[in-house]
Amino acid sequence: MVQVSETPRLDRRTARTRKALRDALAAEIVATGDLGQVTVTAVADRAGITRRTFYSHYRDIADLVSCIEEEALCDLSQLVREIAQVTLPELETAINHFEPCPRSMEVFDYFLSEGSHLAPLLSESGDPAFAEKIKSMVREVVHARASEGFVLKDVSPVAVSMLDYYLTFVISAEVGVVVRWLNTGMAEPPEIMARMMTALLFVRPGDLYGRPIDFDIPGMAAKAVAFKEECSNVR
Repeated sequence: MVQVSETPRLDRRTARTRKALRDALAAEIVATGDLGQVTVTAVADRAGITRRTFYSHYRDIADLVSCIEEEALCDLSQLVREIAQVTLPELETAINHFEPCPRSMEVFDYFLSEGSHLAPLLSESGDPAFAEKIKSMVREVVHARASEGFVLKDVSPVAVSMLDYYLTFVISAEVGVVVRWLNTGMAEPPEIMARMMTALLFVRPGDLYGRPIDFDIPGMAAKAVAFKEECSNVR
């Protein structure tokens, strides 16, 4: 479980120093091509401070990385919590008018604002665990809400597991889209990305190739249950 705690407010001098260190870390990740090769000396020099000043704020590079990621997770959890309150009718209206899911654009606005230091951490040169932390946070925030009204919950444990895999699929896809956008320079504006993300959630197999494929989810769940029972009888 990802623990997301509120970030305490800092005085202006401390905030400036930490921003300089945050930006210096990002620049060093890009320069070295490997977070593991980034040193305290290099970050301090690039930020224009002494090593002593660095250590008055952070224990080491790992601590700096952790603090940056925790702050981002705290900010994002609030945004995701608001999106989780969106209803299916609201989503349907957005889709029908090619509008973004309500409050989803704020997520892309956030990454646009913070992308200069978050993108390197989410790149192949950064911290591979960061994207996984974001996925875990999103799951924790949305799971209870996503379970409300789940039509297959009374079918069988096999059907219920579909919600777990569905959330895994959707969350991985959404985080993947955001990371791809960050690492390709955020060329598209947040307004377009939020609309695209909303639309991609509802793309059916074949839609992008002119051959949409409809399928019966409850029927598929029933067949999965029957298949499991058949396999159990064989054993």
